[in-house]
Amino acid sequence: MSATQESIDFLFDLERFGVKLGLDNIRLLREALGYPDRSFKSIIVAGTNGKGSVAAMVDAALCAAGYGTGRFCSPHLVTLEERFAVGGRPVTRGALAAEADRLRETIESLLGAGRLAAPPTFFETTTAIALSLFARAGVDAAVLEVGMGGRFDATNVVTPVAAAIPSVDLDHQQYLGATLEKIAYEKAGVIKAGAVVVTGESQPPALDVLRRTCRERGSRLIEAPRDIEMRTCLRGGWTELTLTTPLRRYGPLRLGLRGRHQARNAAVAVRLLEALGDHGLPVPPEAIVEGLTRVRVPGRLDVVAVDERRSMILDTAHNVAAVAAFAEYVREVWPDGVPLLFAALRDKDVRGMLQALGSAATAIVCPPLASPRALPPAAVLAEIRSVRPDLPAVAAPTPAAALEAAWRRGDVIGAAGSTYLVGEVMTSLALPA
Repeated sequence: MSATQESIDFLFDLERFGVKLGLDNIRLLREALGYPDRSFKSIIVAGTNGKGSVAAMVDAALCAAGYGTGRFCSPHLVTLEERFAVGGRPVTRGALAAEADRLRETIESLLGAGRLAAPPTFFETTTAIALSLFARAGVDAAVLEVGMGGRFDATNVVTPVAAAIPSVDLDHQQYLGATLEKIAYEKAGVIKAGAVVVTGESQPPALDVLRRTCRERGSRLIEAPRDIEMRTCLRGGWTELTLTTPLRRYGPLRLGLRGRHQARNAAVAVRLLEALGDHGLPVPPEAIVEGLTRVRVPGRLDVVAVDERRSMILDTAHNVAAVAAFAEYVREVWPDGVPLLFAALRDKDVRGMLQALGSAATAIVCPPLASPRALPPAAVLAEIRSVRPDLPAVAAPTPAAALEAAWRRGDVIGAAGSTYLVGEVMTSLALPA
């Protein structure tokens, strides 16, 4: 085993410590690293759906404006390096391994001194690595995507100049609560005094929480749906958008991300980018347009040509709202629907996701996932037969076998329900992430 691989394996070994909501460990790591985030401006993006897209749009526009940027996102699809981008590109494996080695020494020192009671989790450690990587690269600004929730997420150790909360919906209820109000409260934890906050949410239970939190903390709240006028259409599978804010008009332009739902994410990103000028990061309108048109997020409504004849629609949608957006897009572009690979984790609303698919799926193939949290294919099939007894559905022994089974039913197929599924399909097809 190479030294580089050993360093990466050290990080994955930390996954056995699971999820730990709280900031004690990351605060210790940040202090031991010399508060690396103080050398750049932080922008934090929370939310149920859309946070990865908004983070990518903001990062792309800041890059287009000439800023040195870092972006931390999760989870990855194929390789760990995807989580850490500098200047819009993933860091090298060597750079990541070197940072992991430095942090391992820091962790061992803190454990030896009794300052850490137990090793930090995988996410706490990768968050610390991101902050250190970005400081070492000398970035001007870093866009940090929250892993889960917000209040106790490791990314919330920073003091951001701006925060975005594109949406609030039901997901991770076992950690965040079973109502929109409770989930919004957790996500509102990223709101800090003096920061500008932009949301795309319009559901009153969640929006009321965000408004109240901003009032209490003296933060300016921009509600994108209230002060933006948008016109959208779907042409050739792409979303074309004209967007008018209180400051100016953008477009018509073609978004780099597919689906009508990306218009709301674009509105959030634009209003946040406009507000950054008040925090020392002015972004010209032409850079905003370039960011919106050039942005790409692999695995998010990603239509990929596999060969001259066959294509795939890859989407990491793994909750009801996200699957509904996926299904809407499929029905608009392929009105008759497509064969679909579907898999999910045990803690997801599988029944709700299957209902949200509606007529977008003409048949479903269920492969296993390489995760101990995965719902077995037989259990997924049982749910399909309960919810959609009319829909052809079979299990497959591997993702590769599932692909072949689906392609026997059509030249265009989809994959949705789990980030793990999309990652395994991309690996099976050797697609770049």
